[in-house]
Amino acid sequence: MQSSARGLVRTDLALEAREALLQEARGEVAGVNSTTRTTAHTRVTKVKVTSEAGARRLGKPPGTYITIEAPELRQGSRVVASETAEVLAQELGRLANLPEKASILVIGLGNWNATPDALGPRVVDAVMVTRHLFEYAPQELKGGLRSVAALAPGVLGVTGIETEEIVKGVVERINPDLVVAVDALAARSLERVCTTVQLTDTGIHPGSGIGNKRLGLTEQSLGVRVIGVGVPTVIHATTLASDALGLLLGRLENTGSESGGNLGRIFSPAERERLVHKLLPGQWEDLFITPKEIDALIVDMARVLASGLNAALHPGINSAEGERYLQ
Repeated sequence: MQSSARGLVRTDLALEAREALLQEARGEVAGVNSTTRTTAHTRVTKVKVTSEAGARRLGKPPGTYITIEAPELRQGSRVVASETAEVLAQELGRLANLPEKASILVIGLGNWNATPDALGPRVVDAVMVTRHLFEYAPQELKGGLRSVAALAPGVLGVTGIETEEIVKGVVERINPDLVVAVDALAARSLERVCTTVQLTDTGIHPGSGIGNKRLGLTEQSLGVRVIGVGVPTVIHATTLASDALGLLLGRLENTGSESGGNLGRIFSPAERERLVHKLLPGQWEDLFITPKEIDALIVDMARVLASGLNAALHPGINSAEGERYLQ
């Protein structure tokens, strides 16, 4: 599981980090640009970090971050899932910009024994792998396909080996043109848990979502382009506490009483975060929260990601065919 936090805002999503910055700065932030488009059931936001100053303020490396939001995914709609997979395939295809004969290695990060962190391995189970076809099959079976290999390397606590060491060894052996790393993320907003997909060309840092410091999977560490694909599956416990405090202050302010209004003005969102951080027990630093139906949500999101990946990585497959491959 990946994560990075800007200040006290614990989130992996560049979109949420930018929202927090805008709230503090009350205006656009230099070196951080954003554009948004919508489809019938999704909203796609592209955040570009174009300077080192913007990267420091956002807490994210310079690069492109694409967020696909589909709130109705939590309702189990197949129509919304198919549209999300199609949008994912389009955005990933544009971000990767692969030549027809490119080779790709898909890495499913995470611990298959922990449901909120099992997204990566589940996606790998459903990705259409074809590298063996290119090695052994006749030419007529290769039409419309790229060479795709997939690996779920596990986690340090299970294998005793750093993920980056495993992936780097495989990359050096098979020499792919692109690595796509799939991981579970942490969000700031509960509404974005299992309803949001983030793509980034800056790579990924496995394990840091739960406070672990791990070597990153980046172009610098692997010597090959890396695209990170993630879905938030958890939020930090202090986030809920801060939100609850915000709701309480909002109710007090809406009562019209002078004391309530003063409290609302005194405690800005950033100050609420600091207050919660000081008041809560130390054990809350290691506490993350996930929905009770996370088992079903992980299965659904793995299908969406795998369908989108199949369509994006293989020129002869569209998102609908990518989904049929899973059935």
